Order: sequence, then C-alpha cells, then structure tokens
Amino acid sequence: MKYQEFLDYIYQRHSGNVKLGLDRMLNILQAMGNPNKELSGIHIAGTNGKGSTCAMCEAMSLEFGLETGMNTSPHLVDYRERIRLNGKNIKLAELISLYKKWEDVLEENEASFFEITTAIAFAAFQQNKIENAIFEVGLGGRLDGTNPFASTVTTITSISYDHTKSLGDTIEKIAFEKAGIIKENTPLVLGHLPKEAFAVIQEVSQEKHAPIIKFGEDFKISKVIISEKGTSFDYISNDLKLTNISTNLLGKHQAYNAAVAVTAFVEFLKKTGRKIEIQKIKKALQNVNWQGRMQIISQKPTVIIDGAHNVEGIKALTNNLKEIFPNKRILFVLAILRDKKLSEIIKDICSVSYKVYVSKNKSTRAAEIEDQIEIVKKHHTNYETVLDVVEAVKKALTEANEDDIVMISGSLYTISEVIKEKDKIWEYAELGLIEYKSSKLLADELERHGFKLERGSNESYRESEDTEESRSYRL
Repeated sequence: MKYQEFLDYIYQRHSGNVKLGLDRMLNILQAMGNPNKELSGIHIAGTNGKGSTCAMCEAMSLEFGLETGMNTSPHLVDYRERIRLNGKNIKLAELISLYKKWEDVLEENEASFFEITTAIAFAAFQQNKIENAIFEVGLGGRLDGTNPFASTVTTITSISYDHTKSLGDTIEKIAFEKAGIIKENTPLVLGHLPKEAFAVIQEVSQEKHAPIIKFGEDFKISKVIISEKGTSFDYISNDLKLTNISTNLLGKHQAYNAAVAVTAFVEFLKKTGRKIEIQKIKKALQNVNWQGRMQIISQKPTVIIDGAHNVEGIKALTNNLKEIFPNKRILFVLAILRDKKLSEIIKDICSVSYKVYVSKNKSTRAAEIEDQIEIVKKHHTNYETVLDVVEAVKKALTEANEDDIVMISGSLYTISEVIKEKDKIWEYAELGLIEYKSSKLLADELERHGFKLERGSNESYRESEDTEESRSYRL
C-alpha cells in the first residue's frame, strides 16, 4: 500500500459531522489487546495551549532520555506529524504496516479518521515500548477517542468558548466535557480556569479522588519577559523553584503553557519514580520544536504565522504583538473558520492592524470572504480581499516595508497552506524585491536628470504635478 492510497482512504473517513462517542474506540482497542492500558504518560486537554504544552512535555521527556511518543492534531503539512516517536514523525513503513495489521478491525467498527489515527498511535507506542506517551485531546475529552488512555497524569490547560455546537454553549458544559479525562486517583494539573469551570472540575475530581495541582495556588510564574527572540520567566511550585527559564516559543501565554507543562512532567516523574533534574528541564524548554505558534519564519519584513483560531487565542496573539512590536506596522493576512465568533475575533485583529488582507482557506469549514469583510468594514478602512491565502501573503509581502510585520493567522488550516507553499511565496517575494530595486534605480536616474519625483507611502514613484505629463513607476 502506498502512502497516497492510505491518505485517500483515511480522508474518506473524515466527516465534518463529528461522531462523539467511545463505543467504537473501546471495541477497536479491545480487539487490539488494549494497548491503551499498558502505557504510562500525560493526557492533555484544553481550549487553547494544549498543543504547545504537549510539545514542551515531549522536549523534556526526550531530554531525560525517555522513550517518548506524542499524538497531536491537526497536522500542518504531513499527516505523520500526528504520531511522533522520539521527536520524529512515525516512519512511513511503520504507519502503513500498523494500519494493514488492524485494517479489518478498523473497517468492521467503521472507524472515523480520528479513531484510525488514535488507534495507530496506541499501537505504535506499544510496539516501540514508549515510556512516556503524550496524548492531546482532539475535542472536549469525555467522549474523545484518546480518553481510553490510562494516563499517569491528566492536564487541562484552559477553558473558554470553542466548539460550542459539540461541547455546549456555557463554560460549565464545556468544563464538564473536558473533566471527562479525569481518572481515578490520578493527579490533575490545572491551568488558569474561570471560576465556574473550576467548580465543575473540582466536583468531578473529588468524585474520582484525583488530587488537583492548580495554577496560581500550587504553582506560579513571575518575571515574564517577552521579545521576538523568545520568552523568559521564573517558576515556583510546592516542589521546586526554577529561575530565568527561557523558551524559544514567543509570547506571555507560552510562559503560562510552560508552567503547566513543567508541573505535569514533574508529576509524571514523581509518579514513575524518576529523579527531578532542574537543568534538564531548563535545557529542554530552550529549543522546543513546535510549528505555527507565533513562529517567525522570515525577516525584513518580519513574517509571523500563528494558529490562533478562537477569541482567547486571538486575544493572546494581539496582546503579544502590541508588547513585542509596539511601534511596527502590522499587515494582517486573515482567514478564519465560519464556526468561530467572527465578530469578536475580527474586531481584535483590526485593532492592531495597519492593513487587513481578508482571504479564505481551503477548509470545508472556511468562513466566506464576504462574511469576514462585512465585519472588517465596521472596524477598519484599510483592507483588501484576496481569494487565496497564498496570494494574500504574496500581496502583503510586496506592500510591506522591511521593518513591517506580516502576520498570518485565523486558523491552523490557514498557516498550513502558507507552510506548504513557503518556497513559492518567497521566490515570488524575492522577484518583487528585485523589481522594487529596479524601479528605485529608475527613479534615482530620473531625478539625476532633473525630474522632480514624489515617493508615495506605497513605494511607487510619481512625477510632481508641475511637469507636463504624469507617469508612474510601480512594482
């Protein structure tokens, strides 16, 4: 079986209608010998921050020399990103082999895209004798395909409004779904949560005798400093104190995510009888490999991609932009999914943007450009519609000055398209720069021969009105 054949098949199982429920997954795992019960590790849920928290836990686990597996979603470029073994995507041969081994079981149970992926992850981790399996919840928690995992530590990073059609339209309902990952007598690490969410989770944890380790009470951060080079902070908990921690991930929210990750990983070390080594923890956080989270991918202009896709995520992004780049023009390429709170997200984006390029990604859930523009018009006058995300980025790059920020966000699907086409985009941008330099040389030559030229803010060169005719020299 070739990789493309596997992808074609699995994407046929990818339905926009999420079939929440554990019956199929439990039947599949039982037929596989219940690999989910033989693994130890960390199970991570949350509205935002769970992917970054997984990546930091993976980095620390690898630094400690543990056989490490990580299952996350979605992927950005390659499907195999969803299943990582010791810091690398699962090998193609192993992926296909495991799928073929359990193909009949998966087919008999009419497994969904997510269930197939999760089942293969469980099998791969068992086959590779993984010592620390890190699972990111796909949606909610209680009925998520990862929930049969007999985790050593459970973690809920944050709770806010997202996926309300599936999880409920109140914080309490969403919290109840995420609390579903709490296991009997298993430590529960909590990030900063709304009071109403904590009340729900506390009740469930008490019923299951799961001890809570809570941000703000049992562990804290201080002295947070952010720049375009990374984030530094101090961490203190009931177990240890770490000063001047640094991570290459940008933003105040990443200091918070790191604190949650450190706490969860330390709990894992304690539960599995391993030694806590501060220097290894600090070293691991310095170079975390996690694409698409306020990631600078180019300079002059500074180009940043970020997968923020809901109100809380966009708020964190815009706050970080204001703090890290306070005096910079931000050219914002925007493409959101239609099932998000468009009005709140777009209003926040407009508040930090010099210009907004409104586009549409290729997801079947993508918001229409017209719907996004209708909101943009209420908050901004400098905007442009571009039908394709990649073309929108090209447009922004040709209009940006070297000291501007080109920000691309709104969805992980949006930044995925940019990453896939990065080489083509930058080849185009380099040609644009050559054309710009040629135009500038022409303008300089005209000035040398006595023409009086005005240089517009859009870098075009226009003759003054006192000449007989007007000519433009544009990129």
